[in-house]
Amino acid sequence: MASKIPVSALVLIHTKDLQVLLLERADKPGFWQSVTGSIEEGESPYEAAIREVAEETGLDALQYRFEDWQASNVYEIYEHWRYRYAPGVTHNTEHLFGLELPGPLLVQLAHAEHLRYEWLDWRDAAKKVFSWTNVDALKRLGERHGLVL
Repeated sequence: MASKIPVSALVLIHTKDLQVLLLERADKPGFWQSVTGSIEEGESPYEAAIREVAEETGLDALQYRFEDWQASNVYEIYEHWRYRYAPGVTHNTEHLFGLELPGPLLVQLAHAEHLRYEWLDWRDAAKKVFSWTNVDALKRLGERHGLVL
């Protein structure tokens, strides 16, 4: 298995009234997150974001309001996931994207990756996600709408 590239995309899927889609990880039950995934060889973060939305939800991001937020976070990769990367790689750069839907939609989960999904108010979602970068993305979503977390 090839090593993962330590660059990823996080896509905050939300409605205009700030209901946010969260997914529960299959490999870590109880860990909730937005759509996220590493770039593949020759792929940009933008392309990875579109691909990950399709793989993890069955949605075509380009059919809705899809935006590159021109923001990223660097975080330390959890030790239990470092085996996926080349030896010595400890940090990942995560690029942020937003996908606004007309309302909460049914999604088709990739069952190897996620157990279930929920639509939550953005503030409740910030309390449920496990990563600080996901909280940061939710905070940025609120700020984009003149709200504070």
